[in-house]
Amino acid sequence: MTQSALDKQARLPQRRWRIAWLLGLGVLVNYFDRVNLSVSHASLIVSFGISNIAFGYLSGAYNWTYAMCQLPIGVLLDKFGVKRVGRISTFLWSIASFGAAVTPNLGGLFAARLVLGVGEAPSFPANAKAIGFWFPAKERSFATSIFDAAAKFASALGVPLIGMVLLLVGWRWSFAFTGVVSLLFFWLFWKIYRDPDDDPQLSDLERQYIDEGVDGRTEAETGVVEVSSLGHLLTQRKVIGLAIGFGSYNYVFYLLLTWLPSYLSFALHIDLLHSFLYTSVPWLFATMTDFLIGGWLVDWLIQRGWNANLVRKVVLIGGTACGLGILGAAHAHNTQQALLWISISIGGLAAAAPVGWSIPSLISNRGDVGKVGGIVNFSNQLSGIAAPIVTGYLVSARQSYAWAFGVSAVYLVIGIAAYIFLLGKIERAE
Repeated sequence: MTQSALDKQARLPQRRWRIAWLLGLGVLVNYFDRVNLSVSHASLIVSFGISNIAFGYLSGAYNWTYAMCQLPIGVLLDKFGVKRVGRISTFLWSIASFGAAVTPNLGGLFAARLVLGVGEAPSFPANAKAIGFWFPAKERSFATSIFDAAAKFASALGVPLIGMVLLLVGWRWSFAFTGVVSLLFFWLFWKIYRDPDDDPQLSDLERQYIDEGVDGRTEAETGVVEVSSLGHLLTQRKVIGLAIGFGSYNYVFYLLLTWLPSYLSFALHIDLLHSFLYTSVPWLFATMTDFLIGGWLVDWLIQRGWNANLVRKVVLIGGTACGLGILGAAHAHNTQQALLWISISIGGLAAAAPVGWSIPSLISNRGDVGKVGGIVNFSNQLSGIAAPIVTGYLVSARQSYAWAFGVSAVYLVIGIAAYIFLLGKIERAE
């Protein structure tokens, strides 16, 4: 990028970044809802007498409906838009949190988690589509890292925060707390979010900057918005490669999201309060790598003339390879070793994640981004279902986390191969 181009960009209005931070806040809030269950593990054993296997199924309940909704949600997003679908979903996930707080039995808690999955299903496909609307390709990695890093920061902040609420007033009030926060975000999203074409305060200069394509033409000038069927997209090599690779990332992510406090408490004999506090360490590290490497560094290099495909592929594959550090945690003998290896693992995966979430808008037409995001997140949520359940069975059978972490490492190797041989060059397919 030339100095004159940098100066021009510096003079641009920054309304698009308000949208990026709004999306990031939404992910922060809905991940508070997700980690609430892992924080409440010990309390639920007391209240409902559940086993590790039952907790694994309960942790995966959210992902069942989340996964089932992904393919239809992609179609709905492309048809009705981010604003309409987003308003309905944020209200629904707020109600689900309150439902969990007042449930009288384990069945009611399962039902609340199933509703939560429906409510939060549009979040990441909608965010990927919104970033594609609001940002040119050269800014999408950092814009994406804002909402993706929020998923990691939610665990760093949410686990100790919700844990303190739980220890002070009980697990039901911790769910009510996340319900109130979710309702506040629903109001904020209703007030703020608009697509660029519907935002009267978006300047013509920034609108033109957002719409610039690779060849310098705007979509309005080309006059073409191509749309593919869901069935056609499901057969595309690049889409399949991205879905498998991202699925391997999400397996490790959900394993740690649902089991990390229990792992620290069970395997390393740490008391409950300290397990909540220590859990924040790898998630804080992941938040930084998400922002600084997967977001800022990728865009900085691309804007200064580096090969965009090469930069994205190195971070995507290299970060996923760092995820194999979870094998080190399988044989850690103290807290320091465990936190080091887990930080390397989730930190590398976090760096790869914003690149991965920027890819649907880079390999597909504007009218297909929601569907491609839905396909990718469907794969993610199959992993999100499997990870806590498989871990529950393996920990119960082996009384160790070594096999559970080993399974996740095998999946990561498969994911890396999918990025290399199926995804290939990050560009729109013919």
